[in-house]
Amino acid sequence: MFKGNAQYLKFRLEIGQKINIRGNITVYTPRGNYQLLAQKIEPSGVGELLLAYEQLKTKLQIKGYFDKSLKKELPLYPNNIYVITSNTGAAIEDMKKILKIRYPLAKMILIPSLVQGEEAKYSIVKALKIAEDLAIKDKKNKLKPIIILGRGGGSIEDLWAFNEEIVADTIFNLTTPVISAVGHENDFVISDFVADIRASTPSNAIEISTPNINDLKQFTDSIEIEFSNKLKYIINKKEENLRYLQNSFEQHSLKKKFQFISNSIYQLKKQYNHILNQKIIIKQNMLNNIKDSYELNKPSNKDKYGYVQLTKNNKISSLDKININDNISLENSNIIVSCKVISKNIIDKI
Repeated sequence: MFKGNAQYLKFRLEIGQKINIRGNITVYTPRGNYQLLAQKIEPSGVGELLLAYEQLKTKLQIKGYFDKSLKKELPLYPNNIYVITSNTGAAIEDMKKILKIRYPLAKMILIPSLVQGEEAKYSIVKALKIAEDLAIKDKKNKLKPIIILGRGGGSIEDLWAFNEEIVADTIFNLTTPVISAVGHENDFVISDFVADIRASTPSNAIEISTPNINDLKQFTDSIEIEFSNKLKYIINKKEENLRYLQNSFEQHSLKKKFQFISNSIYQLKKQYNHILNQKIIIKQNMLNNIKDSYELNKPSNKDKYGYVQLTKNNKISSLDKININDNISLENSNIIVSCKVISKNIIDKI
């Protein structure tokens, strides 16, 4: 089979495979050998494209292209969505409508590509590389990009570009999350298995990759209410603390200290006056007692009671110290009498 015909061969020829060949029988005259110049080869009993599909799927599975542990997670809130599809198909218009309703905060960037025909695989690979370069720049700017590869439904021949190995290799080597959204829900292509996520339709890809803005609004409303309640709680607590600090400040303020000192001085003064009054009263009583004693013992009162003062050698003395023949003086306020003791008798006490 010459190269001109071999380029259209979709599946890989293997030893032991049953095939149907269309071509011409020729004879090589010098040797007399017969040969079959194949123009078209088809698998016997199985469609050519179906066999090629299963062969490539098995090959890529062995290489680990379908490993779930290698799948990249989609960002929760993507900024830029790079869509690779035909710019004339209905798929892109549906995706725009859904994105506008569902999540208008994201920006959709169309990278047009062929999605059908022999040149479609090269066009898709080129578009994927352009999207990857743009996504890398986005990530440097702290943005979150994703790539959606898709097209509307069609026959297996129409969708074959998404079953090409070169497309699968490119998807696997991308660093940006990729959603494969090819055909309808029942259509499965190789890009579905290699991509990080499969969407049943291009419209479904938008639904998978973006949050619903209505849900976000409800969520933000609940957060706002929760924040408001927490803010009120914090403000109330701060007001309580402020009142406590204010009361504490007032208790320890200079005004309070002066008031406390003033009260203390007042109490001390009151206590001092009370004690002073008590002492004055006590002293007054003592003075009154002394006055009464003086009134009883003052010289002017001695004559009234027959009392005289006894002195010996000009010193006041008592009868116990007087002896016979002592010269003594007896005096009151008016008279002094000089005497000589002639006798002294002790009075017996009963």
